[in-house]
Amino acid sequence: MSGYSNYNNEWDDPQHPQQNVYSFDLSGADFGSHPQELAFQSFDHNQQQQQNYQQAQQPPQYTSNPYLDPSATSAPYTGEIFTPSMPAGHQAHGTTDFDDEPPLLEELGINPDHIVQKTLSVLNPFRATESSVLQDTDMAGPLVFCLAFGSFLLLSGKVHFSYIYGIGVLGCMAMYALLTLMTVDGTTLGAVVSVLGYCLLPMVGLSGINVLLSLQGFLGIVLTGLTIAWCSLSASKLFVSMLNMEHQLLLVAYPCALLYGVFALITIF
Repeated sequence: MSGYSNYNNEWDDPQHPQQNVYSFDLSGADFGSHPQELAFQSFDHNQQQQQNYQQAQQPPQYTSNPYLDPSATSAPYTGEIFTPSMPAGHQAHGTTDFDDEPPLLEELGINPDHIVQKTLSVLNPFRATESSVLQDTDMAGPLVFCLAFGSFLLLSGKVHFSYIYGIGVLGCMAMYALLTLMTVDGTTLGAVVSVLGYCLLPMVGLSGINVLLSLQGFLGIVLTGLTIAWCSLSASKLFVSMLNMEHQLLLVAYPCALLYGVFALITIF
């Protein structure tokens, strides 16, 4: 009994050398008739505690998260960054569905179908055009035609960009005031500018001819007269269709002819 009265199994903690981590005092234990068996059980318990301590000192083993990646298995840490895969049918935060976005030209207020219809209506004055298309305040076509008109004049040695925009602004404002007085419901300034700008297309063709031929002869006068009539007829037809002014075609065509006559004068001279 004296050999097993006080059994101590100790080892030192490497980080705390002064501490006694595991110490067992069996001085007051009653071993009974099997003291040696109880001593071996205590020794096995001390070995198990030592193994647990050694496992606690080892670095942790990193594995993939099974909740984010079901196919992941336990594996040692390799230094790679784990990126969880998004479930099917879900989008990442901050992304948008571009299928529902409108086209870029529509967001900018440019309708190619309306541009084509207005251009064909100018080229063919007797072509019927919907009133909703004419009410569209599209400025893409008029801006392109004004730039083309000024560019052809520049090729002829005439820098008249300021005249084109100045006469255009005054003519559009005067035409808008006239149409507002002639109609009950009135119209918008944007619609008037759009129609007059599109009807400038025949004048652009005349300025292109002026680059190759001189318009100060008899042929030039004839071509200029036909161009003015073409522009004024196209504009008046569009205004009549837009504002339901079937019996006032000539009254609308006259101020339009004056405006395009000024453009024809800066083209010839």
